[in-house]
Amino acid sequence: MGHPLLDLSNKTAVVIGGTSGIGLALAKALAMAGANVVPSSRRAEQVRNAVSEVEALGRQSFAQTCDVTDNPSVEDLLQAASREFGEIHILVNCAGRTKKMPTLDFPESEWQAILETNLNGTLRACRVFGRHMIERRYGRIINICSLSSFVGLYEVAAYGASKSAVASLTKSLAVEWAMHGVCVNALVPGVLRTKLNATLLDGTARGKEFLLRTPMRRFGNVDELAGAAVFLASDAASFITGHLLVVDGGFLASGVNQ
Repeated sequence: MGHPLLDLSNKTAVVIGGTSGIGLALAKALAMAGANVVPSSRRAEQVRNAVSEVEALGRQSFAQTCDVTDNPSVEDLLQAASREFGEIHILVNCAGRTKKMPTLDFPESEWQAILETNLNGTLRACRVFGRHMIERRYGRIINICSLSSFVGLYEVAAYGASKSAVASLTKSLAVEWAMHGVCVNALVPGVLRTKLNATLLDGTARGKEFLLRTPMRRFGNVDELAGAAVFLASDAASFITGHLLVVDGGFLASGVNQ
């Protein structure tokens, strides 16, 4: 039997960007901890697949797409989830995009698109679901930051700027909403190997440098974020807000490794 404070039974979680990669791993982790989970993203087929993964774990879910660049779409997701489950207790913001390119060559439209999803999209979801949580005087919001919220990573300036802003936004909302029973924290994944980035990491100079800078000398697995996410979503984290929980194999602690 797990610790009762870490039990998410009778809780409902919405995971935006929850149909692949980190988001899907977190949606499944919350379901395993007992929550009913609504994984959403822009693509209907991916949403249906993610819903069936949640239901396979014995939890309730339903399929609804969401585009964080469109406020009415986020509002619709809240309304649908409220109709289905009544109260939403947990929000995880995983929708994100990136592009690697020298900053001098970076088209302004691409820059805006990355900030629009990563920063403004996170803000939209926080405001829409945050209002619902504040009215009920309970909520757990988990944003996703990045190593690039803290250190410069080569040729991903737009991503780094957006994720640094999400770190700041997380703290600002934590301060504003603390008195209303809503905790706002962020997860900071280290270098996790996924299908999307395997070609960037495997046997490349960039991948080797990441390994050199990571004391554990390996890439992380998306499932290694599960415990941290369940913890931040749970009543065990009732006095934790405005915190960035780093899951990085020691990368940010690391100066000289040999």
